[in-house]
Amino acid sequence: MKNLPYLTESSIRQFIERALLEDVGPGDYSSLASIPSDTQGQAQLLIKEDGIIAGLQLAEKIFKQFDPTLEVNLLLEDGVAVKSGDIGLTVKGKASSILTTERLILNCMQRMSGIATKTNQLAQLIAHTKAKLMDTRKTTPNFRMMEKWAVVLGGGLNHRYALYDMVMLKDNHIDFAGGIEKAIHATQQYLRDNRLHLKIEVETRTLDEVEEVLRVGGIDYIMLDNMDYETMRKAVDLVNGRFPLEASGGITELTLKDVAECGVDYISVGALTHQVKSLDISLKAI
Repeated sequence: MKNLPYLTESSIRQFIERALLEDVGPGDYSSLASIPSDTQGQAQLLIKEDGIIAGLQLAEKIFKQFDPTLEVNLLLEDGVAVKSGDIGLTVKGKASSILTTERLILNCMQRMSGIATKTNQLAQLIAHTKAKLMDTRKTTPNFRMMEKWAVVLGGGLNHRYALYDMVMLKDNHIDFAGGIEKAIHATQQYLRDNRLHLKIEVETRTLDEVEEVLRVGGIDYIMLDNMDYETMRKAVDLVNGRFPLEASGGITELTLKDVAECGVDYISVGALTHQVKSLDISLKAI
């Protein structure tokens, strides 16, 4: 697995437990009722659409956590390009166990692969620049871990995982705090008082706000929010490498390349996780 701080054996196990409880509950009565308990079977994961595969390792863990006797053979690696007709894995063992876990595995893999595929497509558009593509917190509740994992498998970067691992002072924080300077100073004091060592990012909407952040200092990143290309280029020149710059706000596949060529370091795109088409994958008995 990728070396991601949120991706631990414990967190994955807990996710699978919750997901199985939601889908299986007291029992998969369709399988229990129709198939003798000792029936053995084999199935393969069929890729039915070109893209980037993601979730194979998770699939193996789901199979094994539900039924440790299942034999799982991964035929591909997460993050590789696949084409229609490829086989991702085979699984052999108790037929009812394969059927009970089928939908959970497909739900996870189809969405993760869709995210990885979209991320890879967008990352290729800006590969000629220094800008790196990042995700956001616009994720599905209780599925964030898998969605952010998929972004990395697709060649993107994770922004902060949640509200607790980084401070991001956005427009509403700044407005409620009484301005950029007050928001930054209050944040710095809070972190000192609570012995928290967190990075601070400040959202800016105008060049005047960028200048104010530079004057106040004591932060780690500056976000350029919903700026046009000319303003963004001026902000890049103004900052002149003193802080990493993130472009954000309404950036689409059509505008991504132009934004990257303005000279920013990062581009965050919420659509990586909240506007994605799942990849077509199925599990078929063989």
